[in-house]
Amino acid sequence: MQEQYLTVVGGGLAGSEAAWQAAERGLSVRLYEMRPKLETGAHVTGDLAELVCSNSLGSDLPDRASGLLKNELRRMGSLLVRLAEETAVPAGGALAVDREGFAAAVTRELETHPRIEIIREEMPNIPDGLAVIASGPLTSSKLSQAIAALSGEQHLYFFDAISPIVSLESVDMDIAYRASRYDRGEEEQGDYINCPMTKDEYETFVNALLEAERIELKSFERELEQGVRAGAHTFFEGCLPVEIIAGRGFDSLAYGPMRPVGLIDPRNGKRPYAVVQLRQDNLAGTLYNLVGFQTNLTFPEQRRVLRLIPGLANARFERYGQMHRNTFIHAPKLLRPTLQFHERDGLFFAGQITGVEGYVSNMATGLLAGLNAARMAAGEAPLELPGTTMLGALCQYVTHADEADFQPMKANFGIMPPLQTDKKLGRRQRAAAYAERALADLDAYLAEQAVLTPVTA
Repeated sequence: MQEQYLTVVGGGLAGSEAAWQAAERGLSVRLYEMRPKLETGAHVTGDLAELVCSNSLGSDLPDRASGLLKNELRRMGSLLVRLAEETAVPAGGALAVDREGFAAAVTRELETHPRIEIIREEMPNIPDGLAVIASGPLTSSKLSQAIAALSGEQHLYFFDAISPIVSLESVDMDIAYRASRYDRGEEEQGDYINCPMTKDEYETFVNALLEAERIELKSFERELEQGVRAGAHTFFEGCLPVEIIAGRGFDSLAYGPMRPVGLIDPRNGKRPYAVVQLRQDNLAGTLYNLVGFQTNLTFPEQRRVLRLIPGLANARFERYGQMHRNTFIHAPKLLRPTLQFHERDGLFFAGQITGVEGYVSNMATGLLAGLNAARMAAGEAPLELPGTTMLGALCQYVTHADEADFQPMKANFGIMPPLQTDKKLGRRQRAAAYAERALADLDAYLAEQAVLTPVTA
C-alpha cells in the first residue's frame, strides 16, 4: 500500500494541531513553516505555535463559550489544549500559558514525532495532493497570491494589535494590588495585578492616549499586493487598539478593557473609576501583560503614555505593543463546514485564515482539518460537526455567513441554534444549558462516526 502524505502549510496553532492529529492517525506529514528564514514582522521566535498577542486562551469556565470549546477539544484529544494545561500560569477562571514554555512544548512534541517532518521553508504555492493551508493571518505575499489565484476571490483583511509586556519588579505594588474580579474561586491574593485610577487620572490618561503619535500603517500595507483587497483600514472589533476605543467616547475604555466592576481598591475600600489589569505572562511570574491594551502607538509614546497609569510610572517594557495585518479568505464562498475547499476535496483550510478568531478557535479548526484529512486518506467521509456544538457552530458560521459583510467570528453562544425549552432561563442557566447540549451532542456524534481520540505513547 502506497504511503499517504499530508502537506500542512503553517506552523501556528492550527497547523501544529492539524499536523499532530493527522500523524497520530497514521499519515506522514510534511509541515512547512517559513520562520525563522522568513519573518512575519510580529513573531519573535522560530518556535511552532508561538502566541503573538495575549498569552490567555480565554475563559476555562464550563458555562462560557471559550470554556465550552476547550471542553469539546479535550473530548476530541487536542494536543495543544493538553500542552496549554501543562504550561499554564495563574489567570483566575481563564487558561493562560507561559508563552515561551508553551511554544517550546509544541515544537518539541512535533519535532520528535516519527511521522512529522518539519520543513523550514516558505511554501509559495498551493501544494498538490492532500493538504491543509493554515498559514495564519500573516500569510506571505506569494502564498496569498496563490490562494487568490486558486479561489478567484480577493482576500479580506483587518489590522490586529498586540499588548505591551512589563517586568513585575518595575510595577509599584504600593499603588497596584493583586485581585481578581469578585475573587470568584481564585486564590486569596488574586491572579491579576490591578492599577486603579481616579476620574482625574483617567481623564489625563485618555487625553494623552488620544494625542499620542501612532505608527503609520503604510509599512504593513506593502504586502497588500494583487489578490489582497486594499482600501480603508479595518480593525477587528474584538481586538481594537486602546487608542481607537478611546476615540469613541470619554468613557469607552472605562466601560471596556478598563472597567472596574468587581474590583475594590484596598487603599480606600472603594471601587476605582477605572482599572488597568496586568496578567502573568510566564511561569516564573516575572513578566505581566497589560490586559486588553493592544496599541499602535510609537514605542517612545508607549513609554510616555502608559507610565501615566498609576503603579507603572517606572515600568520597564519587555515588549511593546505592535500592529500587524491579519488576512482571511472569503470562507462563505470558498469553504464547506468540513473545512474543505469547495472545488477540491483534498484541500483544507484551518485557523484564522478561515475567518475564525481566537487562539482556541484556531486550534479547533486545525484539529478538525487534520482529522478530516486523515479520514479522507482512509476512505472515510469527513466530519461535519453538529451545529449545536461550539466548533460545529463556528464552522457553520464562517461557511454560511452573509457574504456581503463577512467578518471574523469568535466562539460565542449567539451563533448556536436556540435552545428548545419553554423555561425562562437566566443568562448563566442558558449558557450552562447550551454547554450541556453541545457536549451531549458531540459525544453522540463522535460515537456514531466511530471517531477515536488519539492516544500518545
